[in-house]
Amino acid sequence: MDTNRLFEHFFSLYGKPEDKPRVFFAPGRVNLIGEHTDYNGGYVLPCAIQYGTYLLIRPVSAGFVSFASTNFENQYKIAIKDLSVKVNGAWVNYPLGVIDQFRQMNIEVAGYEMLYSGDIPNGAGLSSSASIEMVTAFALKSLLNVSDLSMLDLVKLSQRAENQFIGVSCGIMDQFAVGMGAKDHALFLNCETLEYETIPVLLTGYSLIIANTNKARGLSGSKYNERVAECQQALADLHPLIPASNLGEIGFMKFFKIQDQIVDERIRRRARHVISENQRVLNAVSSLKRGDLGQFGALMNASHESLRDNYEVTGFELDTLVEEAWKINGVTGARMTGAGFGGCTVNLVRKEAVNGFIEKVGAAYFEKTGIRATFYIAEVSDGVKEI
Repeated sequence: MDTNRLFEHFFSLYGKPEDKPRVFFAPGRVNLIGEHTDYNGGYVLPCAIQYGTYLLIRPVSAGFVSFASTNFENQYKIAIKDLSVKVNGAWVNYPLGVIDQFRQMNIEVAGYEMLYSGDIPNGAGLSSSASIEMVTAFALKSLLNVSDLSMLDLVKLSQRAENQFIGVSCGIMDQFAVGMGAKDHALFLNCETLEYETIPVLLTGYSLIIANTNKARGLSGSKYNERVAECQQALADLHPLIPASNLGEIGFMKFFKIQDQIVDERIRRRARHVISENQRVLNAVSSLKRGDLGQFGALMNASHESLRDNYEVTGFELDTLVEEAWKINGVTGARMTGAGFGGCTVNLVRKEAVNGFIEKVGAAYFEKTGIRATFYIAEVSDGVKEI
């Protein structure tokens, strides 16, 4: 992104070009495998990508904070005393939620002028919300000189903002990947203990292609929270036989011996996805460490099938993109990524097949859905930083 144009935009809004704002950047993320396991205390394998959110921010002496974005028309000028008040349906709730968390820790926020600009497609499932939260948290920590807040503290703070202020019962994966991302590495994360390992992603001869269905979804209004509740019900049903604190603690073989304890077939399928997906993450890490991208791709395919059949979070558009990808010679793996109900797929494609993949999958998807997909070549990148 052209930061000079962002400076021009900032000064057109707020004036005083002699007083330059500081510039921060937080990436989006793509989850390679391990979907809907994070809030179940399981394993995930996300990585940060080069697309993300820029924040230009400058302190002001006035008693308000100004928010603007190049991605949304609405601008906000909010008195400091009102920063903990939610604005109905507005993008500004993501930074407001972070500010509210700072204030709950008795860290008072002063006046600021802020301009956000993101090149993550909105509603695509690449964690634009976590990117906004983390760039806000990292910038405020820097400007307020709060030295005792670690990156993990900022990750947890941003997750609380999404849970408590936005009202989405998300796990910690998105904020963790945005904060802890490392170039050319995925993060093998245990979402219960927050232990993690960086895993080299050596894509020699391959490209990682993100395909956007361009069917937007809003997590708050989706069935995301419903799936969280269904997993809690499965855990309660299994509790007499295995008193686990979350589904991620239950091993793959153990579950298949006791799954009939869950009487409701739909709830049983939800648990089956989470526990089998957890095992797929473990197998995927082993595959990457061996450099076996063929096996990794097969695990991606199996993940999508489970998300479609057991967890039921794909839908016609996502299934169409994945199924058309599976038809292309040179595609090793394809799956939905993110919460589902729209959003994106992630595809492991041989470099020589990339152009044909984009052309053929794009054409078939448009023919079947009437929507034009957008394709991005992803680079595995670092986490949040000041520029």
